[in-house]
Amino acid sequence: MSSPCARVRRVGLFGGTHGNELSGVLLVRHWQQDGAEIQRAGVQVKPFLTNPRAVERCTRYIDCDLNRVFDPESLGRPVVEDIPYEVRRAQEINHIFGPKGSDDAYDLIFDLHNTTSNMGGTIILENSRDDFTIQMVHYIKNALAPEPCPALLIEHPSLKYATTRSVAKHPVGKYQT
Repeated sequence: MSSPCARVRRVGLFGGTHGNELSGVLLVRHWQQDGAEIQRAGVQVKPFLTNPRAVERCTRYIDCDLNRVFDPESLGRPVVEDIPYEVRRAQEINHIFGPKGSDDAYDLIFDLHNTTSNMGGTIILENSRDDFTIQMVHYIKNALAPEPCPALLIEHPSLKYATTRSVAKHPVGKYQT
């Protein structure tokens, strides 16, 4: 279990993991222009466009789903000319925000997505044993009340190492319809 008292020093705000999901893209671009509303004393907050080529083409991905290539095999692949764009991008993201599984990794990454399903704003968690993230979700849900914000736990071995946010010590996905 993680310590509920661990101090968060570095936070990544991701948008554009899927290039056709524009809410996160618009927020990241806004925060890159003027980050005053996301900055806090003692915390480095970095808004980051994760898949700029897919965003430019307004398509989910170029070669493969970026949110499925943060596994050890993909992150460890040699960089060669024919490596899929998203695998190369995953390696770059891991270098900037990781390395994954290390003490140097960012403390928290919020990966902002859209969905066409009628699920409203939803928080996606990957680890029911992460005390910090569970407490943070409770705080967010209370702050948004009376608006509903369901939390969905996706705890599955095949997803554990795949997502962009999994580079952080505390990964969180945020979906909005």
